[in-house]
Amino acid sequence: MANDGRDVVLFLLKNERINTMTQNNQLRRPEGSEPRPKASGKITPFLWFDTQAEEAINFYVSIFPSSKIVSIKHYPDGPLEGPMKGMEGKVLTAVFELGGQRFMALDGGPYFKASGAVSFYFECERQEEVDEYWNKLTEGGDPKAQQCGWLQDRYGFSWQIIPTTLPRLLNDPDRKKADRVMQAMLRMKKIDIAGLEQAYDQE
Repeated sequence: MANDGRDVVLFLLKNERINTMTQNNQLRRPEGSEPRPKASGKITPFLWFDTQAEEAINFYVSIFPSSKIVSIKHYPDGPLEGPMKGMEGKVLTAVFELGGQRFMALDGGPYFKASGAVSFYFECERQEEVDEYWNKLTEGGDPKAQQCGWLQDRYGFSWQIIPTTLPRLLNDPDRKKADRVMQAMLRMKKIDIAGLEQAYDQE
């Protein structure tokens, strides 16, 4: 995460405008509007890689429980021409699941890069889980992109590894306690539950 991006994240966190950290995540219809019909499809994140899709998919599947590769189709082995030249044998399309969430991926060359504007938010119950996922996902990633539970993995994709304790304490009705938790979080890279609770209990 670039310095400018980190400053924006810190501003948003200080002003408590992150939707994922609210206790009530239900979408609200504007008053007087008609309910929308149920969607017939599901949203599936689709990841673009340069040439590392298959390696990345195996990496992600090895980390998260209830994960699997559903299918992988490759470019032909024969010589390719035009913009796909050099992509022989790489991933044309892949379908995989992480924790039951379906993803798709492809190798498309160096035309598009992952951005910190999009991140995958993963909640943990215990510090041991936070440590495990943080340590695995940060391996080979950019240390400069680590802030307030955010990280960037070796493939350039951003994750938030967040203990369920954090939104609960941030939404405490005692604003002094919640503000102390916020200030403690802003000093962290990986979220430390004990540190949050110590700030909360401080008098």
